[in-house]
Amino acid sequence: MTEDPNTPEAAAEASAGDSMAELKNQGINLLLDIPLDVSVEVGRTKILVRDLLQLTEGYVIELDKLAGETLDVYVNDRLIARGEAVVVNDKFGLRLTDVVSPAERIENLG
Repeated sequence: MTEDPNTPEAAAEASAGDSMAELKNQGINLLLDIPLDVSVEVGRTKILVRDLLQLTEGYVIELDKLAGETLDVYVNDRLIARGEAVVVNDKFGLRLTDVVSPAERIENLG
């Protein structure tokens, strides 16, 4: 036996379902406005304070990556993707070549 969709009970159930969906969408929308720090890392190095204080214009700091290697994209200090540098309208940009899988992101939390 099928329930009549015009009964008050059926209407209440439909309304409750709509309300739950609306709450879920509202929750997601609240998250969409959270600001995040995004950074692109060209490479890393360690430097002594003594050497840091002696930096002058033209000084070259050697990084741990080779020229042409992918750049790392971090969101709130968590690696989320890798990519390559591009120039778009005289500005630097980044073309993503690899997005870190959710499993790998969870593995790197520790």
